[in-house]
Amino acid sequence: MSGPLTVKDLCVVDLLHGLEREQLAEWLAVAEGQDVAAGGIIVEQGVPAPGVHLLLEGTVEMFMVSDGRAEPMGYQHAPTWMGAIGVLTENPIFVRTQARTDCRLALLPADDFRRLALAHPAVHGRVMRQIAPVMQRVQAIESSRDRLESLGTMAAGLAHELNNPAAAAKRASAQMAEALDVLSSTLGMFVDAGIERADAQVLSELQREALARAAGLTALSALDAADAEDAIAERLEDLGVEQAWEIAEPLAAAGLDEAWLEQVVTHAGPALDAALRWVAAALTARGLAAELRESTRRMSELVGAVKAYAYMDRGAVVEVDLHEGLETTLTVLGHKLKQTTIRVVRDYDRALPHLTVRGSELNQVWTNLLDNAIDALGESGTITLTTRRDGERALVEIADDGPGIPDEVVAHIFDSFYTTKDVGRGTGLGLATARRIVVDRHGGSIIVGSEPGRTAFRVWLPLTAPD
Repeated sequence: MSGPLTVKDLCVVDLLHGLEREQLAEWLAVAEGQDVAAGGIIVEQGVPAPGVHLLLEGTVEMFMVSDGRAEPMGYQHAPTWMGAIGVLTENPIFVRTQARTDCRLALLPADDFRRLALAHPAVHGRVMRQIAPVMQRVQAIESSRDRLESLGTMAAGLAHELNNPAAAAKRASAQMAEALDVLSSTLGMFVDAGIERADAQVLSELQREALARAAGLTALSALDAADAEDAIAERLEDLGVEQAWEIAEPLAAAGLDEAWLEQVVTHAGPALDAALRWVAAALTARGLAAELRESTRRMSELVGAVKAYAYMDRGAVVEVDLHEGLETTLTVLGHKLKQTTIRVVRDYDRALPHLTVRGSELNQVWTNLLDNAIDALGESGTITLTTRRDGERALVEIADDGPGIPDEVVAHIFDSFYTTKDVGRGTGLGLATARRIVVDRHGGSIIVGSEPGRTAFRVWLPLTAPD
């Protein structure tokens, strides 16, 4: 085992560059030394982030683990740091970290890291500036559709769905950098204004009070929030605060009142503007951290839905719950449903046994049938999904209450290259492909029945896989 950690050990990691010896001593006080032999796992994928690891000596390798398979994702060489983004956003670790050589590390526990990072804005800023590049790498991974070549329509919709949380995360990280600049410069402004130690202590307590109020406050109604914001903005303008509207919103959203504001006026003196912007920046930073956490959670859910939809890394033939395939298909078509008021009704027989099928191919069938149902309904209507056992077969019915399909179209609906869609919108291969997958690949059958007000596609699949 290596010797105890020292300030000299910590200062070589660029995350802590620029801190004074006394400040480094605060980090050293919470750091836990770790020695990990080559091949040892430092932190496992999917677990809550235990803290931030400072890699002092050695090399580690990152792996993405799925169904027991570990895919290499890259290396980290000492000195460096790992896991800070997960700690600040409170998300589980998304890769396995394993020692490639004998490694010496220092672990900064999650709660201690969050506390010290907020106390040292330079450290917090270095972490937050890495969020946008990480999000861009995640987007790049999600954009790799090598295994979904036949799912062009779904891919376009998924990109739209992923863009929303990714754009929110990128926007929040940029705004976070602005808030951190304010937080890091305020101390100097207090010193320049000659703020006494006692007044500075009160201002610090008032900031903590503001953060506590914000954390415990339910969302104000739009009208109440606007009234509160206008009242604070008017008071700030009376006090001579420049661009009062910029800071009135976060102060009002935190439920801060006249009494709180007057205490700030009393103790801030000539540094009133700086003190108020300092509090507003802290409130903004907390809100942005929550937004980042929600954005990354949504991205993770979408990635999970895509993996389930395509049965990635599970082989061509898999044992599945039919309902899982239907639900993940609804998820990847969510971008289309969100633009409508279409209802989805489920009538599932959960007692159906699992079937051995070509999972990703079967999901293409559900995609074609559901996509057609959505198009048939337009902006409103109901889609009903029904599953039940029919002898030695499982029956899946996808029905809509749209206008129906003319008899002359029904006669050719499973023919290759036959389509009733406008030029450029349909190839005529969707239902032909669906029939081939069901009949030729799974030994099942598919039919359609239609009349005005109801169209139903019925798919039968054998409960026992054909030889």
